[in-house]
Amino acid sequence: MPRGSGLAYEPKFDGHRLVILRYPGEKVLLQARSGRIVTAAFPDLAEAARRLPAGTVLDGEVVVWHEGRTDFAAVQTRAMATPARAPALARRLPASYAAFDLLAEGGADLRGKRYAVRRERLVAVLGPLGPPLQPVPMTTDPEEAATWYETLPAAGVEGLVVKRLDHTYRGGARQWEKLRHTDTRDAVVVGFTGPPQRPSALVVVVPDDDTPVLSNPLSPALRVTAGRAIGDVTAGDAGEEGVVAAVGVGDVRYTRLPPELSAALAAEVSRGTTRLHHLITVLRLRVAE
Repeated sequence: MPRGSGLAYEPKFDGHRLVILRYPGEKVLLQARSGRIVTAAFPDLAEAARRLPAGTVLDGEVVVWHEGRTDFAAVQTRAMATPARAPALARRLPASYAAFDLLAEGGADLRGKRYAVRRERLVAVLGPLGPPLQPVPMTTDPEEAATWYETLPAAGVEGLVVKRLDHTYRGGARQWEKLRHTDTRDAVVVGFTGPPQRPSALVVVVPDDDTPVLSNPLSPALRVTAGRAIGDVTAGDAGEEGVVAAVGVGDVRYTRLPPELSAALAAEVSRGTTRLHHLITVLRLRVAE
């Protein structure tokens, strides 16, 4: 773990990256990392965001807690909800928002300010409001951070994010160092390629990014397991086919899973990296009872 003066440490939650924009009047906009507008999918967070001062822009992570742990599959279920289903899901799977940055306050752009200044203002803005909007915990004590790193995985926290107190906020730049306990992560299965009885690959969504990605080809054993889990799903049952970009191949058509099946099917994946791309390998599947 990096140590030294001028460093800040935050828990790395297993959820969906989300920007909240509070406009004058009653307008609120929630935007996913991909650019997709998901305001209607999170009516509970949108309602809470209306209590923010006008001109506020937050960057943070949406999480759903279940039995004392964060549940990424539940977050994905919320993110995929139609406007008709979203209110009922908000009651059954209430969302929390862990804000880790304040990008604007009162309409003034704060991205050019040091992180230490933005953090101080973030706590001042959210402190009076309370859940479900709250600042992510932060410490400058490396010993406390080390304790978090060892103990918080029991609550579904996957590691730490290390930031410099003097850094400005640069969109699209990798300024933060992420320390994870493992290279494997849970992902939500949203589709597959090949026949449903024996899929050749899976389309998954991993934490931090709601953009579907195509896995490497499944092993023979995983094809059998995936076929049993997916059953007799056909393109007609699953709705329209989707298109996903595959490394070295281009656009690939895949069959989307119904939301109820997608919410129940999780994959443990490892992420390898080439010079330009991430490669996803499915290690095992889990089906909720």
